[in-house]
Amino acid sequence: MSKVVLITGASSGIGLETAVYLANKKFIVYGCARRLEKMKPIKKAGGFILKLDINNEKDINHVVSYVIKKEEKIDVLWNNAGFGLWGAVEDISIKRAKYQFDVNLFGLALITKKVLPFMRNEKNGLIINTSSVGGKTYTPLGAWYHSTKHAIEGWSDCLAYELKKFGINVCLIQPGIIKSEFGNVMLENLHKNSKNSAYKKLNSAMSNAIKKNIKNPIGSHPIIVAKCVEKIINSNKPKKRYLVGYGARSMLFIRKWFGDNFYEFILKIVGLRG
Repeated sequence: MSKVVLITGASSGIGLETAVYLANKKFIVYGCARRLEKMKPIKKAGGFILKLDINNEKDINHVVSYVIKKEEKIDVLWNNAGFGLWGAVEDISIKRAKYQFDVNLFGLALITKKVLPFMRNEKNGLIINTSSVGGKTYTPLGAWYHSTKHAIEGWSDCLAYELKKFGINVCLIQPGIIKSEFGNVMLENLHKNSKNSAYKKLNSAMSNAIKKNIKNPIGSHPIIVAKCVEKIINSNKPKKRYLVGYGARSMLFIRKWFGDNFYEFILKIVGLRG
């Protein structure tokens, strides 16, 4: 029997790519995001699309109840919705910082809480949370984004321990550099938040590095994450963490074994000087 997979943040990047990939593999896929028009490829591949604002509890209730009514179960929840807020800590309002946490952590937590009773009743289930290599490392002007990913790491570890006795697995995906719209989002944020501030020199260095990568992109194609998600779903004993994509392993290796001073030296070498 095909597994029912519910994916948030399915309108672009790794979410869209994976939803289409899994639908083509004959999983029963429900892609969710605010932008329905962006998810048409999922429908074309045989999946289903639902409107979801991850900060709207009514939307979450509707999505979960709709899938349960249609399929009578949710085998896999992939919490992939999120965004990155970039700029110096001093330049970003606490209101906007709280919104970053609302999307990346509390929205994720809310939909998980809504799905868990159904998984417990089945004594089976899989929750995949999108963290980042940035959940273990850091980059300039990304304090609020990185803090949400660090939080997801700890939150997921605790959740995994709580759910083990119910037959529910919790896994983290830690992508490295993946080719997507993320660089454009970072640029837009930096332009808004720290362009003319006391941190404009660092902002300029960061912006130039991003522009360079947009012009001559490095990074892995999103399909590498899609194949990783398929591997996790098909595994009888999934691991807690999956590093995937360009630079993921090397970044963690450098910080773990060479320490923060050397890690920051590498950041300066690639042009991120404040």
